[in-house]
Amino acid sequence: MSGAGRRADPVEEYAATLAAALRGPARAKARMVEEMRDGLADAAEAHTRQGTPRRRAVDLAVREFGTVDEVAPSCQRELTVAQTRHTARTVVLSAPLLIVCWYPLLAAGDGPGRELPGPARLLAVQLAGFAAVAALLAVVTLAATGPLARRLPVPRGLPLAVAWTGTTAGVAMVLATLTLAVASPSAGNWPLITFACGLTAVAHGMVAASARMCRVCARA
Repeated sequence: MSGAGRRADPVEEYAATLAAALRGPARAKARMVEEMRDGLADAAEAHTRQGTPRRRAVDLAVREFGTVDEVAPSCQRELTVAQTRHTARTVVLSAPLLIVCWYPLLAAGDGPGRELPGPARLLAVQLAGFAAVAALLAVVTLAATGPLARRLPVPRGLPLAVAWTGTTAGVAMVLATLTLAVASPSAGNWPLITFACGLTAVAHGMVAASARMCRVCARA
């Protein structure tokens, strides 16, 4: 049979359309679309066993499930919460680790003639403090979107707030590490500086990518 005469499976068409309409964590999205596909296929199969033609059976199943336009908003809300939690979790895991890594760089400047310049120390401490606050807010977000979310609705602006908090925290991570690396008066701690810079680059990449997807989900 030629390609022009071959008709695509309507269940797969539904799943593909739904997948294209949703934004969120890849695994959670794939799992959600697969569940919808399997449920729709089971419903359609139940109708075909009663003698209903395949295309008509799928149409009846879609009527029961809802069209893509009807189910996509609720699916997107679930994915947005999942992405918000992912971003918050990334901040919670990365910010404290970097703060621990920054402390030796701050301490390395202690001692006569080895002090870090006052402005550099102040900036680094402030940036580290902001990263700590961001981590605390992320912890609150995880609590608000966890089991508690089953009883209370998630604040509408929370995903976007978490996204921008993650973005700002990522920038603060980079600035704090660069400040300490450039202002450090001791060349003997270059292995620690190199490690801190490498760890910061990895953490920044993870936080920035997750925060960017969180903004996409919040606006979807």
